[in-house]
Amino acid sequence: MAKKKVGKKSKFIFVVGGVMSGVGKGIAASSIGKILQARGLTVTALKIDPYINVDAGTMNPTEHGEVFVLQDGYETDQDMGNYERFMGLHLDRGNYMTTGSVYKSVIDRERNLEYGGQCVQVVPHIPREVISRIRAAAKKADADVTIIEIGGTVGEYENILFLEAVRTMKIEHPEDVLTVIVSYVPTPSKVGEMKTKPTQHAVRTLNGTGVQPDIIIARADRPLDEKRKEKVATFCSVRKEDVISAPDIESIYEVPLNFEKDALSDIIIKKLGLRAKARNIGEWAALVARSKAAKKPVRIAVVGKYFHSGEYVLSDVYISVLEAIKHAAFAAGSRPEICWLDSAEYEKSPEKVKELSSFDGVLIPGGFGSRGIEGKISAIRFCRENRIPYFGLCYGMQLLVIEYARNVLGLKGANTLEIDPKSKHLVIDIMPEQKDKLKKKDYGGSMRLGGYTAVVVPKTIAAAAYGVSEIVERHRHRYEVNPEYVERLRKGGLVFSATSPDGILMEIAELPVKEHPFFLGTQFHPEFQSSLAAPHPLFLAFIKAAIKRGA
Repeated sequence: MAKKKVGKKSKFIFVVGGVMSGVGKGIAASSIGKILQARGLTVTALKIDPYINVDAGTMNPTEHGEVFVLQDGYETDQDMGNYERFMGLHLDRGNYMTTGSVYKSVIDRERNLEYGGQCVQVVPHIPREVISRIRAAAKKADADVTIIEIGGTVGEYENILFLEAVRTMKIEHPEDVLTVIVSYVPTPSKVGEMKTKPTQHAVRTLNGTGVQPDIIIARADRPLDEKRKEKVATFCSVRKEDVISAPDIESIYEVPLNFEKDALSDIIIKKLGLRAKARNIGEWAALVARSKAAKKPVRIAVVGKYFHSGEYVLSDVYISVLEAIKHAAFAAGSRPEICWLDSAEYEKSPEKVKELSSFDGVLIPGGFGSRGIEGKISAIRFCRENRIPYFGLCYGMQLLVIEYARNVLGLKGANTLEIDPKSKHLVIDIMPEQKDKLKKKDYGGSMRLGGYTAVVVPKTIAAAAYGVSEIVERHRHRYEVNPEYVERLRKGGLVFSATSPDGILMEIAELPVKEHPFFLGTQFHPEFQSSLAAPHPLFLAFIKAAIKRGA
C-alpha cells in the first residue's frame, strides 16, 4: 500500500498597515514573496479585504480602484494582480476573502446545521473561519510560506476580527507566524525632520489587539537614517535590524531589491526557522536594470473616464493596464510616457480630439455605462483615420466595432444595447445567458468571468503576436458583438482574428496591417496576464507599432 503524501508545514507572514492606507502593503507583500522565491521557497499569497461586499465586483472603481479578475473568474482587489505579477502565480478564489464572504460562509454553515447546535458567535467562529481559509490556501499551494495581507490599517474597527485571527494563530503556533507592519514615516515640509511618532502610535494600536510586529517596514519619501531606525526600534520593541527602510522609488519593481539591501529575506528565514538556498535575485535585478536602461520615450494616451476623483487623478483604476504598458515598453527598449485623458472632454470640445496626433499610440480600457462614450468613439475614429496605433480592451473593442459600423459601413446610429436599446443597429448586444440575470437583478459575480479559450485566425496581427493558434484569456463582460452583424462587418473589411471555439463569440477585432499599422481590440482583458518577466504579446505588438510611429 502506497504511503499517503504528507504536505509540508507552511509558515505564515501577515502584512498589516499602520498610520494610513495606500502606502504599499500590496507591493510590500508581493516583494516579500519575490525575495523568498529567490531563496528557493514555495510561496502563495492571500488578500483580506474588510468590506461587507462578498467580492470586489460591485465596487465603484473610483472608490476602490481596479477590479482584478482571477483565472477562475473571481473578482478581487487590485493587489491580487500585484501578487501574480511579482511572483508569477495564478491564484484563485481561495486566495481572497472579504468580511462579507467570511460572514456569508459562517451563516450558510449555521443554516446547514454544521455547527451542531452551537450558539454561533462573532468570536471565535469568524476568526476560525478566517484561519481555516488561510490554512486551506497554504495546503492547496503546498507552500513553504503563505503571505496574508490585511487591507486597511490597524486602527480600523472593521479589521479587529482579522487581527484576532493573527493573534490566535500566533498563540497556537508562535514559531510559524510572523507579523510585518508597513507604516508611513512622514517628513512634514514645515518641520523638516522625519517623525516616527505616527508609527509608534500605529504599533501601540496593534499591540492593543494582542499582536506585536516582528518587522517594521518604514515607508517614507527618503531612506531612514540610523537615528530614526534606532528610535523606531526602541519605542516599538523590535531590533534595529528589523526596521526596514522603504523609501519612495521610481519603479515598484525595485522594492524587492531595496528590501534585500536590508537583508530582509535573511531576517525572515531566521525568524521562521526556514531552510533556504543562498540569495539569488539576479534574474529580477536584470529585469529591473532593463527597465531603467530604457531611455527612448514612447508616448501612450490612455483615454478613460474613471480617472478623476475630485481634484485628484486615480491611476489605480487602470493599474493592470498601466503596468502592462510598462512591461511591453521596457521589453521593447523604450520608456513609456503615459498620459491620462478624459473622454468626456471630446464631447464638450470635439476639436480637442486632434491632440491624439501628438501620441505614438492610444489605448481605451474597459468600463461600463454611457458617460464619455461618444468621446471614446470620436477618439477611435480619429485613430483609424489617421493611422495612429489603437488598442481597445473589452468596452474598447465594442466601441471599435460601433465606430466601424457607423463610419465605414454607414449603419447610422449603430450602438450597444447597454447605451441605446432603441438603436436600429445593435451591433453590440447582451449575451443570451445574461438576459435572465439582468431581469432578476443578478448583478454580483454573474458576468462572463475568468479564463476562456479562444482560437486565433492565421495571418493576422493577433496570430503574429501570439505565435500560437489557441489562447486562454480572462473576461469580464455581459455584452458581445451581435452575431447577426458579424458577417456584415467582415464583408465591410473588419477582421475578427480570434473567436470562441464554437465561432460564436468574437474575441479579437482588427484591421489588416496593410490598412492600418495597429487597429485592434480584445473582448477580454489581456492586461490581467502581463508581467515584467512576461509582457503580454498583444501589448508588446501595440507598443512596437507605437515605437515605429514615433521613430
